[in-house]
Amino acid sequence: MGELLVADKSIVVPGEEVAAGMDFLPTEGVYRDGDKLVASRLGLLAVDGRLVKLIPLSGKYLPKRGDVIIGKVTDVTISGWRTDINSAYTAMLSMKDATSEFIARGADLTRYFTFGDYLVTKIVNVTSQNLVDLTMKGPGLRKLSEGRIIAVAPNKVPRIIGKQGSMVSMIKDATGCRIIVGQNGIVWLQGDPDQELVAVSALRKIENESHISGLTDRIKVFLDGEVKRLHLAPSMNAGNDGGSEGGRSEFSEREFQQ
Repeated sequence: MGELLVADKSIVVPGEEVAAGMDFLPTEGVYRDGDKLVASRLGLLAVDGRLVKLIPLSGKYLPKRGDVIIGKVTDVTISGWRTDINSAYTAMLSMKDATSEFIARGADLTRYFTFGDYLVTKIVNVTSQNLVDLTMKGPGLRKLSEGRIIAVAPNKVPRIIGKQGSMVSMIKDATGCRIIVGQNGIVWLQGDPDQELVAVSALRKIENESHISGLTDRIKVFLDGEVKRLHLAPSMNAGNDGGSEGGRSEFSEREFQQ
């Protein structure tokens, strides 16, 4: 018979024995040593039936085809735009994937996107040489022209979004902010400055407390308290990421740094 030596959802360290016996099977971040399963890195223990894995608590984003992410243009080349996607991988947006317009050879590509621009983009391919191909063709993919940019741990993105978007929707509804969460851990917010600060605080709280049970209830209590404190009136347009972009013309916060 096998037994867990550490409770599910516990934080474990490299070398820590997490299970005994042959009933459990090691997967991500866990290896077998005799009849014991041992953690190979720092992480959150996750048990699914017989499968035992570790969810990393930190680390860079690992690009996956189909992910919608937020990237920052770092270079303009002859053929497209090199983009920082909060990963060790290099990402490129080619001219053909950037726009449906015809772009003549040698044209000034900064007319479209330039250094420092933040883009909501989608990964269309990850090559065997670890090169990431991006596209701007698709619903919601666009350049971001105002708002606040923050970075969160990529592995916390599922908790920030919540089941069927429930967690991020709760933040949108409470603060009236428009929010886009990139799968790479880069988040864009736009709203009243006080509302943005409440939303950022909620996101940080999720990031720091995602391993503790009862997270949804704690975030709701936190938001209710902050909204009352600041006398915020929820916007009728909460959660709408489309439409015109008024207000400030520049990003008010730049935490997306290498």
